[in-house]
Amino acid sequence: MAKAFASQGDLTEKKTSFTEIGPGLWAFTAEGDPNSGVIIGDDSVMVVEAQATPRLARKVIEEIRKITDKPITHLALTHYHAVRVLGASAYGAPQILMSEKARAMVAERGQEDWDSEFQRFPRLFEGHEEIPGLTWPTTTFSGKMSVYLGQRRIDLMHLGRAHTAGDIVIHVPDANVMFTGDIVEYKSACYCGDGHFQDWPRTLEAIRAFDLDAIAPGRGDALTGREKVNEALDLTGDFIRSTWRPAARVAQRGGSLKEAWDAVRAECDPKFADYAIYEHCLPFNVARAHDEAQGIDTPRIWTAQRDLEMWQALQG
Repeated sequence: MAKAFASQGDLTEKKTSFTEIGPGLWAFTAEGDPNSGVIIGDDSVMVVEAQATPRLARKVIEEIRKITDKPITHLALTHYHAVRVLGASAYGAPQILMSEKARAMVAERGQEDWDSEFQRFPRLFEGHEEIPGLTWPTTTFSGKMSVYLGQRRIDLMHLGRAHTAGDIVIHVPDANVMFTGDIVEYKSACYCGDGHFQDWPRTLEAIRAFDLDAIAPGRGDALTGREKVNEALDLTGDFIRSTWRPAARVAQRGGSLKEAWDAVRAECDPKFADYAIYEHCLPFNVARAHDEAQGIDTPRIWTAQRDLEMWQALQG
């Protein structure tokens, strides 16, 4: 391999923040690393996104314990990616919630994704020895389900394909706040290696229709106020379209992956080069866009070996 993935050289610990984005609603953010959410109900707590390892999960738990001693009873996982789910055991939550499609993706490609992400992002998997295995939900659903923490209702919904085929969002109606997972990012690159480019903008508009007061995106700052929410939706949509269009043009004329890479860089570098994890995401984003434009609807499974082969193809 001519050079390492950008993420393999990203070894600097990130500064974390814990921000209240609504009554009893908090966002744990970490300068472009994966975010988590916290929903405090009448008598218990739901956490959104587990983090990559129990070690990282304990950082979230430490913040929770500064504001409440209520038990963590529910863990909602917006999709199957290793950096989101493998810290689940630290919470001890009796209920782990995921869409039925996301569970199927754990079965189909969860181990391969773990191996792939472990190779790509060593810093996020420090302390990986504690991970007991793949994270499996106790409860799944298709479409929509509601959970009640006392009188507080929480709606879990699949609004459409985007970052993966099984993405869900978590909406708290009494505060009109949403935890979007990686469907929305704020000044952080979208990882599209398992995404659906042509569906993603429609899913963003389904989120916009809620006219939200605040969101916790998958990466980047928590955002309060409709102006900030809409900015995040606009930036995410621009990122997706700016990656898709040049890659699709190349693929549809029979051009190579390397040609698609060059075309996407020409479009995206001027706008997004300073975004968190941009260089890490770009090769996977281009590879998936090139595939989708050729009619490959289901993303091909990333393995540690496929990662390396794709990266080598782009170094020429």
